[in-house]
Amino acid sequence: MNKITCICLGVRSMEKSIKFYRDKLGFQTEEKGNNPPVIFFNTPGTKFELFPLDLLAEDINKENPPKIANGFGGITLAYNVEHKEDVKKIIELARSAGAKIVKEPQDVFWGGYHAYFADLDGYYWEVAWGPDFKFDDKGMLVF
Repeated sequence: MNKITCICLGVRSMEKSIKFYRDKLGFQTEEKGNNPPVIFFNTPGTKFELFPLDLLAEDINKENPPKIANGFGGITLAYNVEHKEDVKKIIELARSAGAKIVKEPQDVFWGGYHAYFADLDGYYWEVAWGPDFKFDDKGMLVF
């Protein structure tokens, strides 16, 4: 496990954040709307994503989402895999390394399969597979 494929920032206002990153800073995306449910920017190598902060916390754990006021900074790191069964393999690798598994591997609403773990400092990682994920010859996710 030696790559970061997507950095997701949980934001309080999609519209304000999109205007900031896309319209003011010039981050590139095919998204033309100002308030989509999620947005991906075409950065070289690692992808950059914005997702509503409260929904991101619920995605990690719907019954007990991380408390935003108590230290959840609204950021997750993603490790996207080429094969569905690799989600379980990576989660087991993380578990054996001492990570806390906060969401066991499971199907997800967008058609993929994912899980979450927290590293030793409490940073959340999503391990995800998607049926439409494509990777380049360097193993980088291609949207």
